[in-house]
Amino acid sequence: MQARNIYFTRGTRFIQYVLVSYNYNMHPNLDSANTITNIPKEFAPYIQGFIAHIDIERGLSKKTVSAYESDLKDYTSWLESARKIRSIKAITELDIESYVRYLSESGLGARTVARRLASIHEWHRFMLAHEDINIDVSTSVKAPKQADHLPDVLSIDEVNRVIEAAGNFGSTDAISLRDAALLEFLYATGARISEAVGVKFEDLDLDEFVVKLTGKGAKQRLVPIGGCAIRAIRRYIEKSRPILSAKSKRELHTIFLNKRGDALSRQSAWGIVTQAGERAKLGRQLHPHTLRHSLATHLIAGGADVRTVQELLGHASVTTTQIYTHISPDALVEAYVMSHPRAR
Repeated sequence: MQARNIYFTRGTRFIQYVLVSYNYNMHPNLDSANTITNIPKEFAPYIQGFIAHIDIERGLSKKTVSAYESDLKDYTSWLESARKIRSIKAITELDIESYVRYLSESGLGARTVARRLASIHEWHRFMLAHEDINIDVSTSVKAPKQADHLPDVLSIDEVNRVIEAAGNFGSTDAISLRDAALLEFLYATGARISEAVGVKFEDLDLDEFVVKLTGKGAKQRLVPIGGCAIRAIRRYIEKSRPILSAKSKRELHTIFLNKRGDALSRQSAWGIVTQAGERAKLGRQLHPHTLRHSLATHLIAGGADVRTVQELLGHASVTTTQIYTHISPDALVEAYVMSHPRAR
C-alpha cells in the first residue's frame, strides 16, 4: 500500500502522520484522496489528521473513532452554514457557545451535548499542539449541567434469579452452561460486554482466580473472579465448550462461543443477558451494564474502597466510580425508620 502523508506545521516543526499499513476498510469515509466526505473542505484535512491520531497513535476503538468523526462533521458543517466560518483560526469561543446552545435547543439531552462538546475540546487541543494556533478557544466553554442519573441496580436476590434463569432456560445443555458462565463472569468481574466476549484462554487463570481484561484504548487490567463464577466457567469449559467448538472448522482461543462454534459476538452476548432478565421476570429490561453497575454498588455497600472499585472497573477517573456511592432506597428507608423521631 502506498504511504499517505499528512503534514501539520507549527513554526519550523513538522509533524508527520505516515499512514502505512492503515486499514482503510475500518473507516470507509477515508477515501483514496485522503479526505473525509461530507465535511467542509477547509476543515477536512484537520479532521483527517485528528482521526488518524486517535485511531493509529492512541488506538481508540472503531466505535469511538466513528463517534468523534460524526461529532466533528456536524460541528464544522454548522460552523460553515450558520456562522460562515471557513478557517480554523476564525473560530471563537462565542461560536462554540452558540453551537452548544443550538444543540440544546434542538432537543438533544444534556449528556449527548456534553459528549459532543468533549469531542470539540479534544479536537481543538489537538489543533493547538499540531497546528499554527496559539490558543484553544474551546477551553472555557462548558457543557449544560446534567441532571443526576443513578444507574439501574439489581438486588442480590435479583442477580441470583437472573443467573439461575440463564442456566435453566438455554436451548441445549451446552448453551445453558455457556449462558450461566457468561452471566456469572459479567457479575463477578464487572466486565464490559465487549471485554467479556474478547477474553481468551491465555487471559484466564482459573487456579489463581484472576482474568486479564482489555478495556477502552487497549488498556489492560487484572481482575479477580469469585468462586461461583470460577465453578460456572470450569463447567462450561469442560462440558459445554468442546461441544460448541466441534461445530466450527477453526480452532478459536476465545472463551465464549456461539452455537456454531464461532466467537460469541457482542450483540449475541447482549441478547443472552436481555433474555435472562426477561426469564427472571425482573419487570424491567436488563442490560449488560446493569450487572456492572450492580457489582460496583454491592462492593461499595459491602465496604470496598472507591479507588479499589475504580481499578476493578477500569475507570480512568474516580469521579465516574463515585456515582456508585449513592444510598440504595432500602438503606434510605432503614436509616429513616431508625433515626426519625416520628417514624414509628
